[in-house]
Amino acid sequence: MKALDDLLAQTEFTDEEVARILRIRTPEEADLLQRRAYDLTTREMGPNVYLRGLIEISNVCTANCRYCGIRKANHNVERYTLPRETILECARLALENGYGSIAIQAGERRDPKWVTFIGELLRDIHEMSCTEALPQGLGITLSLGEQSLEVYEYWAEASGNPDGLRYLLRIESSNPELFHRLHCTPGKHEKVLEHRYEALVNLRKAGYQVGTGVMIGLPGQTIEDLVQDIRTFEKVGADMIGMGPYLTSLGADMVSLGQMPHDDLLQLSLNMIAATRLVLRNVNIAAATALETLEPRGRIMGILHGCNVVMPNITPQMTRASYQLYDNKAGTEVGAESNILVENDIVRIAHRTLGLNRLGSSLRWVERTGRPAN
Repeated sequence: MKALDDLLAQTEFTDEEVARILRIRTPEEADLLQRRAYDLTTREMGPNVYLRGLIEISNVCTANCRYCGIRKANHNVERYTLPRETILECARLALENGYGSIAIQAGERRDPKWVTFIGELLRDIHEMSCTEALPQGLGITLSLGEQSLEVYEYWAEASGNPDGLRYLLRIESSNPELFHRLHCTPGKHEKVLEHRYEALVNLRKAGYQVGTGVMIGLPGQTIEDLVQDIRTFEKVGADMIGMGPYLTSLGADMVSLGQMPHDDLLQLSLNMIAATRLVLRNVNIAAATALETLEPRGRIMGILHGCNVVMPNITPQMTRASYQLYDNKAGTEVGAESNILVENDIVRIAHRTLGLNRLGSSLRWVERTGRPAN
């Protein structure tokens, strides 16, 4: 068998070699994987970690994904939608603290009133945030679920910043059977994997930097499934990856299926981050809040294994407890004004620097489009 040191130095990997990386368990091999992924990130992406100020603008959702705490069928969650001015205040906070970019996340809706609300909000954020430090305005990552091509195009035009326009649409699993088990509750907005792929294609057509991702450690998930998830990232030409460990939610429909033991889930999650970095090389990879929920040093460990984006929560604290996609979500008690200090400590411990007042666009997107890095 090929020595692990030689394997990790490769630029291309077979499925069997990716599976071997994902199965790493011994401290010696785990340490070697971490160092190789970290060094590759430095060479490909540079020393910066970029900020995406996360604003959870609404937990109203029309979908019934079985793993999610804000699913439509959970009648125990207090529903909210932040007023326009509150969202703009959050964006101003990000702008004033040098975040460079924000991420707007909500439950999934497609009604015309919501589509218009988002479009007008994007125009307001762009108008407010064009400054000397950010002449194109704040970068914006949207995570608002499946929409039509026309809606994606409308929101793209409204954002006013084609160089900082991103959309995160996770597939959760590329295994069709597993995807169906996650989304098999009947209803108007039942998820279909093929529709997810169509939406990713439409996002590319509409000019977004396209992000996707999966949950790691799902009940019934295999190492081979995770290998194919990475291959799917390649096939769809993902510019950025957002993924994290699967954590149970009492408001969801999968509690009885259980959750992987802590140490196994943590190692598998870190292996998946590192393997994705080794295979995809120059994509943006976010250190998920779920990692911090699983392990107090989770985001630091994520950066050490190849992540170069963090998403501090700048949502008003009064609504954070109502946006619990999974139980005991980290960051619900940290004030937005403290986030820049927290993130700076996280990045410093990982021997990185914060890319302040930078859009931090995916270098894979830069390479593909010929646009300047920003």
